[in-house]
Amino acid sequence: MTYDPSDGGHQGAAALHSGMDATTAPHRIPPEMPQYGEANHIFEMMQNMLEQLLIHQPTDPIPFMIDHLQLDNDYVPKILVLGPPASGKTTVAMWLCKHLRSNLLSVENLIARQFSSLAAGARQHYQKFKGWILDGIPETREQALLLQTLGIAPRHVIVLSAPDTVLIERNLGKRVDPLTGEVYHTTFDWPPQPEIQNRLLVPAGISEGETARKLLEFHRNIVRIAPSYPKILRVIPADQPCVDVFCQALTYVQTIHRSNAPFTPRVLLLGPMGSGKSLQAALLAQKYGLVNVCCGQLLKEAVADKSKYGKVILSFFEKEIAVPDSIIMKVLGRRLDQQDCVERGWVLHGFPRDLDQAHMLNSLGYKPNRVFFLNVPFDSILERLTLRRTDPVTGERYHLMYKPPPTVEIQARLLQNPKDTEEQVKLKMDLFCRTSAELEQFYQPVLPLNGDQDPYTVFEYLESGIINPLPNKVP
Repeated sequence: MTYDPSDGGHQGAAALHSGMDATTAPHRIPPEMPQYGEANHIFEMMQNMLEQLLIHQPTDPIPFMIDHLQLDNDYVPKILVLGPPASGKTTVAMWLCKHLRSNLLSVENLIARQFSSLAAGARQHYQKFKGWILDGIPETREQALLLQTLGIAPRHVIVLSAPDTVLIERNLGKRVDPLTGEVYHTTFDWPPQPEIQNRLLVPAGISEGETARKLLEFHRNIVRIAPSYPKILRVIPADQPCVDVFCQALTYVQTIHRSNAPFTPRVLLLGPMGSGKSLQAALLAQKYGLVNVCCGQLLKEAVADKSKYGKVILSFFEKEIAVPDSIIMKVLGRRLDQQDCVERGWVLHGFPRDLDQAHMLNSLGYKPNRVFFLNVPFDSILERLTLRRTDPVTGERYHLMYKPPPTVEIQARLLQNPKDTEEQVKLKMDLFCRTSAELEQFYQPVLPLNGDQDPYTVFEYLESGIINPLPNKVP
């Protein structure tokens, strides 16, 4: 098929349409396509490229787009660190620069240049795959607007905050190393090396009156700067140890903002028996419409349907031996390939139980994009499982501690499932502990959760982990 630009694409579209078999409608999207787009950030890549096109408006957009894609620097740091005098913004910015291997730009090292040259410097660092960190820039609303006009758009904005009285007192002890530019303090951060101590200088403008004037100026400007960055600004209290401030700042800049890309959750719940996986899966399915895929339930349904796999599975059930992984994957794969799982997403629990099953699941293309590990102490597992009882008359389930039977008569006839005896629970917990570390390592990054708390609290953490992007880990 050849393409004629003069036809506006109509012949190409007609040829494409004629190549489709109408008898196979409705056409379905293969599960691999959205997984590929999500894994390679196709939506974000196209969005970022269009943003750069609109910002720079090149005469010839095709070479510009090619150069942009070849740079492959969509996720380099682009950070603003703002704060009043003595808040520690320079120290935090320098530590971030070292940890992220980025470039630090401040008012001091740009003072001899025009402010508009900042755009060229930041863009140069951006193109070198290192990104940039601006220390104390912008200082005014006008500078913030100028940065936007020049195409300098940060991903994360950190504003340090502390009471003025604390900042004035802290600023009096400020000292600067003239060789490295490192900032020290006579009380909180005094260098141990005598040679550094001897060369430290008292910076200008740290008197109480001068600091108060700078604080007043900062407070006037920050309320006008903040609206320029409404969704990417994080205020961090600076009235705490500098290491704690840095840890909070580093955690924030490693987060990825929520994308506009379509997202289909593929959730895997891992955890010992009795950790609440089934309950959490049901809650997720109820609220978000995910398909609740319980491996054990699928095997029972296959037996009930009397399918060819069901007959094979039944023979293993009758012998009370484990169903082979190959048969489990056949049943599980058929369910995950159904269109409701592809369109709505799924939450899987009860599988995989070991590393071999995890490799098999991944090799067939069923890769979860969120993996949660429900951690529950062994004593709590025993308490949850060994005290479960069932009424053989009504089928009602009870728990001797959390949901006791209402009458003595009912309590007298309650029965315990043989699987809930202490010996069986200890045996299964031992098997789980042998494989849990391997599974947790295989599915990195895993989101660990404390499952030994109210189930709706656990559910809120699950929601947060699904809705928010995974953190961008920096070595």
